[in-house]
Amino acid sequence: MASLVVSLAGPDRPGLVNSLSERITAGGGSWLESRLAHLAGTFAGIVLVRVPDEGAEALAAALSSLSETGLAVRIIAGTQPTPPTEQITLELLGNDRPGIVRDVTQTLHGLGVNIEEFSSHIESAAFTGEDMFRAIARLGLPPGLSAQDVGAALETLTAEFMVDVQPPEDAG
Repeated sequence: MASLVVSLAGPDRPGLVNSLSERITAGGGSWLESRLAHLAGTFAGIVLVRVPDEGAEALAAALSSLSETGLAVRIIAGTQPTPPTEQITLELLGNDRPGIVRDVTQTLHGLGVNIEEFSSHIESAAFTGEDMFRAIARLGLPPGLSAQDVGAALETLTAEFMVDVQPPEDAG
């Protein structure tokens, strides 16, 4: 079996996800995992597809034809997963400011942490209405680094951050 990682971005319109799923099914593929979003009037997504080896090239061509609808499409052959590392879930909440994502990711990079999944958004503070930055990330830790080390490093960025670090739910 082959794995294809498909990324797409372009003007949003009804039926885009259906067009994508129809091509995957017609090509003998299975939709395994995805992250899809509507951002500032633009559809953006990434999908992991599994397909029999003999159908991978034809499915990639069918998915690439979505570019005719105005989508930017990129397809990358998946590789074997890396050996598992200790994983944690990180949640951050703090006052929004320019450079916040850079500062967080720079701190994580400095610790040797792999960001496996990251999502963020701006929300209004309950009583003040001020912009609050919220991020949730799944992180892979290098040997010898603990969840507490990660939390402590991030808390040094600013006293205004609330940092919550937990093992993944399925870790028990």
